Formats: sequence, structure tokens, C-alpha cells
Amino acid sequence: MKTIYLKAIVKVIGLVLMFEALFMILGVLFSIYYRDNDIPAIVISSLITLITGAVLYFGTRKINYNKLGKREGYIIVSLSWFVLGAFGALPFVISGYIPSYTDAFFETVSGFTTTGSSILNNIESLPHGLLFWRSMTHWLGGLGVIVLVIAVLPFFGFGGMQLYVAEVTGPSKDKLHPRVTTTARRIWGVYILLSIFLAFLYLAGDMNLFEALCHTFGTMATGGFSPKNTSLANYSPYIQWVTTIFMVFAGTNFTLFYFMLKGKGKTVFRNEELKYYLSIFIFATVILTLVLYTGGYYNFHDAARHSAFQAIGIISTTGYASADFMVWPVFTYTLLFFLMFVGGMAGSTGGSIKIIRHVVLIKAVKNVIKRIMHPNAVLPVTYNGNPVSQSAVMNVVSVFILFLITLFIGSALLALAGEGVVESISGTASAVCNIGPGLNSIGPTGNYSGLADFSKWVLSVMMIMGRLELITVLILINPSFWRK
Repeated sequence: MKTIYLKAIVKVIGLVLMFEALFMILGVLFSIYYRDNDIPAIVISSLITLITGAVLYFGTRKINYNKLGKREGYIIVSLSWFVLGAFGALPFVISGYIPSYTDAFFETVSGFTTTGSSILNNIESLPHGLLFWRSMTHWLGGLGVIVLVIAVLPFFGFGGMQLYVAEVTGPSKDKLHPRVTTTARRIWGVYILLSIFLAFLYLAGDMNLFEALCHTFGTMATGGFSPKNTSLANYSPYIQWVTTIFMVFAGTNFTLFYFMLKGKGKTVFRNEELKYYLSIFIFATVILTLVLYTGGYYNFHDAARHSAFQAIGIISTTGYASADFMVWPVFTYTLLFFLMFVGGMAGSTGGSIKIIRHVVLIKAVKNVIKRIMHPNAVLPVTYNGNPVSQSAVMNVVSVFILFLITLFIGSALLALAGEGVVESISGTASAVCNIGPGLNSIGPTGNYSGLADFSKWVLSVMMIMGRLELITVLILINPSFWRK
């Protein structure tokens, strides 16, 4: 096995940091407009990030990106999430608004991984520049900063494909063009178009430009950060319905939108994963609506609105709140807890296990049952009419097992740190599935500020592991991965 190409890893990480610095400085525009006091902190943080990135990038000799292999791809993508969080936390710490680096790192990692968990007791006390950067981390992390770098810079070639495969979520890595750069550009193009459309719809409601942009970043990235303490609970029904629709869009495979734009509607509506995704959302919405309406919690329209909002908010892993579901019947937030493990479609900005894996696992289990009755039957697992290889099925099973093991270990570590049982289990599930809110004190109207520092570091790692879909982590801790 060839030696790991360390210089290429350092160079790409340098690129990632320079991109981060360019987006970080944008918050200054709102700081200037609102005359806030966070301008020096943002500028200093951006310069530190930019200079560090430049040293890493220009300090390495000219390299051949085509030499990037799978090992380098996995290392770069995994390392980039930690590096983005480490430098992205600087504006919060330097400004003094989040003086604890542990808290700042937790908040930033939560942003980049699109988890949306927060340690802030009073979100609205932060200046606009910091709040804008906080939401911007969502938008950058939604499709992945690495994919953005590939889309903007044309020189990655074959090495870009290794990065793309390691970064994009889900077991299927749809390519819209033989050139990975073109594929990345088209996906980001769809992402940007939907974001612009959503921002205009928000502006047509009761949001100003700042609120519209922050909520657009949180919605399209399925992140959940809001510049408001009450999330979206105090906004109009129009805003909540618009958000519901776009949370559905954000949890959808972005290649399907490209097919729609190219007039390939039949391909989209035949997609098996899309059918399951919408069916689960509709079923959960109907059940929640009936429980809330018949229980006298809301009139029918409000019951339907809150049910649809919270159902897709959890399924897509956005995590916004239109109401405090902890005051609803136990059945409703128990259902929402289990919906955490569903996830959006592969190729979306959503987290968790993903619909496609549930579909493949269910079909594989059905075949096992059928073989008991018909031992000699040949029963391949199919998806969208095509057979799924046995290795792909085993990968799906492995992800489910890894999720359970990670949930157990994370919950145990939080419990050892003194957290409550419900907080330990729901907090770990929320982190690994990149949801945001948990249950009880870390529910939709609570936050993670009361957790021990050790718990916050554990959950920060869990968020990154969840964003990497665990398989990447398993690959990295395998000793054979590091052997020459």
C-alpha cells in the first residue's frame, strides 16, 4: 500500500481554511449596519484563519491532486470538520460573547454539522455579525465545504472524486456529469437557487433581510439555528408553512431537483426513496394532527401546521421548533424521538440514517423471511428496479449496528458525566443524527448550556461522527488503513 500523501492533505486543509475566512468576514457587513461591537473580533478571527490557511497552502510545494487516493480523501474530509470547528469558534471567544472555548467549539461544530444544538441561553443578546456567522456555518456545512471547494476550483481531477465520495452523505453518490467538478457545481447551483427563492419568500412574510438570510441558511442546510430565542414559534403561520415546505425540499436528494429542471420529471417521480420519504412524512403528520386535534390542544388548522412542521423538522433533521412539543402528549414526542433515526434522502443536506438505508434493510429482512419458506429461492434486493449488491446490503446493516453502538457508548459517557438518563439518550441520538433538540432540559425550549464540559466535547465528536455517517470513522480507526 502506498504512503499517505501528507503534503496534499495539508494543502487542501489550507484551502478549506481560506474559504472559511472569506465567509467568516461577511458578518462584518451586518455588524456595520447595526453598529455592533463585534467587528474587531470577526476581523481578527478571519485574519488568523486566512493566514493559517495561506501558510498551509503556500507552504507546501506544488502537488499533483490526481495522486489523492481514498485514504487521503477520508483523512481530509474527517480532519476538515474538526479544523472548521476549531477556527470557526474564534469570533465567539475573541468577542467574549461565548468566553468558554468548549462552548464556542460546541456551538460551531453544531453549526457546521447542521445539528443545531446550542449552549446559548439568550441568542438575541449576540450581535448581528456573530449571529450571521453562526447561521452561515449551517449553510456551508449543509452540502460540505469540501464539495464547495471542488465546485469552485477546477484542478482536482481524479483526486476531487475521492474527496467527493468521502464528503457526500448517503450510500449512493449520484454523479450528474463525468467530471466531479461539474457535478459539484450543479448540486451547489441547485442549492443556491433554492436558497435565493426561500429568502425572497421569507422577505414576503414578516422577516427582515437579516432574519430571512439566517433562517434560509438554517432551513436549506437542515440546521435549525435561528437568531431568535423562540426559534420560529412566534412567526406567522405563513412563515411556518413556507419553512415546512422547504424543509421537505432540503431533505430531498438535490440531484432530483436538477433532473426536474432538465425536464426529467418521470425519473424523479419514479424514485423509490422519494416515495418512502414523502409517505413517512405524510403518515407522521396525519397521526400527530389527529392526536393534537382530538386531544383539544389546537384547532384543526393549527394542529396540522404544528404537526407537519415538527414531523418534517425531525425527519429532515432540521430541528426548528414551532411549538414546545414537550407539553404535548407523551405519545407525540415519543414518535418524534423515533423519527430522529429516519433521516432525509441520500444526497440531501439532511442527517441521520437516511431513507435509502431503511428501504434496503426492510427489503433485506423481507428476503430473509421469504428464504425461510423457500430456501432455494433467488431473491435479490432491488432499489429503483436495480439489484443491490450483497456488499452494499452489508454496508447498510453495518451503519445500523454502528448507530446503535455509538448511541450506547455516547449515552453511557454522558451518564457517567452526571447527565440525566433522558438527556443522555436523547442528547446522543440528537447529536449522532444531527437533529438539534433532545428531550427534557435539552428539548425545543431548552439548550445544552447546563451540560458538563466533558459532555459537550463528547457530543461535539458525536456530531462530527454523525455527519461523517460513522463508516468513515470506522475506516479511520482500522489499523490496516494506516499501514503502508
